[in-house]
Amino acid sequence: MKDTWNLEKLYQSFEDPNFIKDFNRFQEVIKEYNDFSPKFLTYDSKEQTLIDFIKLTIEFSLLTDKLYHFASLIESTDATNQTAIKYITTFQMSFSELAKTETQYKKWLRDFPNIDETIDADPLLKEHRFHLHEIIQNAKYMLDEKTEILISKLRQSGSSSWGRLQSLLTSTLAVTYEGKEITLSEVRNLAYHHDAETRKKAYEAELAAYKSIDKSLAFALNGIKGEVNTISEFRGYLSPLDQALVQSRMQSSTLEAMLQVMTDYLPIFRQYLKRKAELLGHKNGLPFYDLFAPVGNITTTYSIEEANQYILKNFKTFNSRLYNMADKAFREGWIDYTPKKGKVGGAFCANIVSIKESRVLTNFTGAFGDIITLAHELGHAYHGEAIFKESPLNSDYTMPVAETASTFCETIVNKAALKDAKDEEEKIYLLESSIQDYTQVIVDIMSRFIFERSVFEGRKKTVFDENELKTLMLDAQKQTYGDGLDENYLHPYMWACKGHYYSGGLSYYNFPYAFGLLFAKGLYAKYLQDKQAFVNIYDDLLAATGQMTVENVAKLANIDVSKPEFWKGSLEIVKEDIDLFLKLTEK
Repeated sequence: MKDTWNLEKLYQSFEDPNFIKDFNRFQEVIKEYNDFSPKFLTYDSKEQTLIDFIKLTIEFSLLTDKLYHFASLIESTDATNQTAIKYITTFQMSFSELAKTETQYKKWLRDFPNIDETIDADPLLKEHRFHLHEIIQNAKYMLDEKTEILISKLRQSGSSSWGRLQSLLTSTLAVTYEGKEITLSEVRNLAYHHDAETRKKAYEAELAAYKSIDKSLAFALNGIKGEVNTISEFRGYLSPLDQALVQSRMQSSTLEAMLQVMTDYLPIFRQYLKRKAELLGHKNGLPFYDLFAPVGNITTTYSIEEANQYILKNFKTFNSRLYNMADKAFREGWIDYTPKKGKVGGAFCANIVSIKESRVLTNFTGAFGDIITLAHELGHAYHGEAIFKESPLNSDYTMPVAETASTFCETIVNKAALKDAKDEEEKIYLLESSIQDYTQVIVDIMSRFIFERSVFEGRKKTVFDENELKTLMLDAQKQTYGDGLDENYLHPYMWACKGHYYSGGLSYYNFPYAFGLLFAKGLYAKYLQDKQAFVNIYDDLLAATGQMTVENVAKLANIDVSKPEFWKGSLEIVKEDIDLFLKLTEK
């Protein structure tokens, strides 16, 4: 089977007549969009104006979704593709042309007389009630039209360019390992290798390679965080974190409750890390290069086809919709599997509303962890299936709930793998693999949160060079991993390889992973209590994520995420796995 994805449902190529037709229509819609500008200076015919603008916004959303995804997906597997880069730049510059009209619309809507009466009188507006009220609520953060236009245009040569630079540098970085050049993704994947010396050499090669790009990445990170600080303050947010919470549709009390409970449970994770260090022969805590070392024994490596079949077998135990979606994804080429030069590292899933399908990128090498990653990304695709039934304007779910379905699917496969374990060594391996992931999502995510908060605070007064950023990262790792890691072997460049830090529009993309894991654990516990009842509400819960706050989404499953008790319950589920690992590995 092919290990690359099929994008033909979008377009055959950039020369495809359909691409050219849609691109031309995209440019026409921008003009039509801006033709609404004078209508937002008056409330004459306000009801029809609002209805017509919603219809045009939906058309524009679908066009943009299709065109932009095609270009960005091509760039994600070929970072030097100049045609893709050109179109991405064109789209981003075109978006800046909408700033004046968008600002006028939001302020017009904010002051719209008797808005609820107008909404109640029309089915289309009723369908978009949450969307409209969210715009009204967030309009207080809008600046004047000229400033909004200026910000939009400056971002193209500011944070957007800095972010693309980070992606380009890391995806094309040549790492010298054992006398040959390999990609950054390939050398990072060696962290999972069964041979201890290989892991250590890969870690040393990775750190050495960053030295050729760390100054450029430091400039990029400083530029982005400085831009966000400035714009966030001018808009009236308390901080970039406050802005991230508004974008996440999450209350600060929910985040605070979750982070406090995570902090309380850090000693449990340190017990696991120290036990793993002992098992691998280390005396001063676990060196970072052995963080992902396999413990226990599993001799199986998986082909792509075997990985697909394993996922299908276990997804079928949840419901037929999940199984059928994954089967379609495998058969119809939704997935780009393997690493190559110019391809971005890590993994992601793109929900493409315009074709009601998703596309998944992974860097599959055959390890069991790659199956878990694939299951995770297919969880995002399943979330997409739920929102594809909604209007495009109701399908924009926020960061925290974005990780819910993905983590739920991980849990399905992990639990099945533990049950299928052939012997105790394999059980230890599988259990420890899960705990590895939990440690990343709780402990490492906490270190990333602390690091990003430190950078934002520091950028108010100074610019950080690459060495100062390394020090901030090491400090964050010491605060969270504590004596679980050997402080002589930490990872000072974790800020360089994580693309999440390099967005001007999406800060703090770290705590949502913790929310996703722990919310999914709580949901899985509900599933075990009453499987049929849960399956019936699950899709509705996912579909609602584009039209509710995270607190209200959780209430659909009778969960209160603003209380520490929920987070304690979820972390107790994680603790059970750690306790079992400690018991199984007692000497």
